[in-house]
Amino acid sequence: MTETLEVTTLRPADGLTSADFVKANDDINEYLKRRPGFLWRRIVETADGRIIDIVAYDSPEHARSGAAGITGEMSGSPVHDTIDHSSVDWQITTVLQHVPGPA
Repeated sequence: MTETLEVTTLRPADGLTSADFVKANDDINEYLKRRPGFLWRRIVETADGRIIDIVAYDSPEHARSGAAGITGEMSGSPVHDTIDHSSVDWQITTVLQHVPGPA
């Protein structure tokens, strides 16, 4: 199966932390679980404090639809207040290779 990743890089809003961002995502996580084609989500923090939010879907169409809902249907989510919106870099990309770990 081909995976499509929605990859968003951002910084927390002034005065907030990556932990604040993660905590504010409870409703977004529930939304994602209901989305067609949703596979998994990972949120990581880089050494310089940026957050990388990776959501995997089974197709580019499902990824675009899911992402649109986060700014549309889920526009009232508290997560939006935890983001420095000037720092957001967002893209959808298709996985070229996946090497599974040992079984």
